[in-house]
Amino acid sequence: MLSQTSTKWAPWYVVPADHKWFSRLATAAVLVTALDAINPGYPVPDPAVRNQIAQVRVELAAELGRTGPGSSPGG
Repeated sequence: MLSQTSTKWAPWYVVPADHKWFSRLATAAVLVTALDAINPGYPVPDPAVRNQIAQVRVELAAELGRTGPGSSPGG
C-alpha cells in the first residue's frame, strides 16, 4: 500500500513506534531533512507594503508614547 501511495513529491515514511522518544526523534529528523531540502525563507515584501508597514509602526509607536521604531516594550 505505501509503495503505491508514496510519491517523490509526497513521500511516506515508516517510523517505528516501539519507543516514544525514538519515534519523535525519527520524525524530527525527517522534518529537518525535508525543510533543509526546500530551504524555506520569509518572502520579500513589496516595497510599497514595506513602506506602509514602516508608517504603521511609527504611528503605533507614537500612540504608545515611544520615540523610535527600535524602541523596546516597557523601555
